[in-house]
Amino acid sequence: MQSFSLRGSAAALILCAALPALAQTTPAKPAVAPHATKKIAKAAPAKKAPPPEPVLTEASEEQLAAADRAYLGEYHCEFKQVIDIEKHPKMAGYIDVAWQKQRITMKPVLSSTGALRLEDVTGRTLMIQIANKSMLLDTKLGQRLVDDCVHPEQARLMAEARAAAAAHPETAAANSIGITPAK
Repeated sequence: MQSFSLRGSAAALILCAALPALAQTTPAKPAVAPHATKKIAKAAPAKKAPPPEPVLTEASEEQLAAADRAYLGEYHCEFKQVIDIEKHPKMAGYIDVAWQKQRITMKPVLSSTGALRLEDVTGRTLMIQIANKSMLLDTKLGQRLVDDCVHPEQARLMAEARAAAAAHPETAAANSIGITPAK
């Protein structure tokens, strides 16, 4: 029985001693001539096919009315980002929102508060348009993608509201929540 364990130990020692020598016997790389410095072309990554267009249903009267209230064109947002909103080229009552390299088809919906909701037909994003700004939200992550987006019409309306408040401070105070700042 002892001879079996001695033989196994001896074999293990021989194998351990031979491992470094085996590791050093890797084949050498062929030498490249200095004048042969052609770059090897890498295979281009396969282009992703564009996602299929979502199936859109015919817009209702409410949806068409909501689409008419959307401000079309460029919105200038925080961090010098830009969102562009246009009518969907094929289906009346739908809006396309372009942000970064994405084009998102959205369904306009008027909310009970008067805000215009542009709901992504795939359920991923939501754009909310209120009186003084708009924002793009990721509904899956529950966070804002971009905020403080202002269309020229929103900027004009806000300037008019500021001018009216400055011209009639008593009316502005009556429309406030009743807190008067200390002077």
